[in-house]
Amino acid sequence: MRLDKFLKVSRLIKRRTLAKEVCDQGRISINGRPAKASTSVACGDVLTVKFGQKIVEARVEVLQESAKKELAAQMYTILSETKRSGEPDLDDDDEEDED
Repeated sequence: MRLDKFLKVSRLIKRRTLAKEVCDQGRISINGRPAKASTSVACGDVLTVKFGQKIVEARVEVLQESAKKELAAQMYTILSETKRSGEPDLDDDDEEDED
């Protein structure tokens, strides 16, 4: 199954077009490798998805062509959910030079 379709059917990402955009931005990897929307997903693969300030790792459990809302969450298992640290503030170094 294609990655963008899996993300939509499992409801990790609500729309397939949005899933494709996220893949194109390089914010999703499968088993540590950057993945495109057309990359095939298999059971046991570990997906790493970078949402805004959050990084979610999920293992693919079941592949289904379609799933009801109640069954969609069974398609994957969340392995970890971490908050991304903010980008370093580049202005801190400039304050010392102002003396």
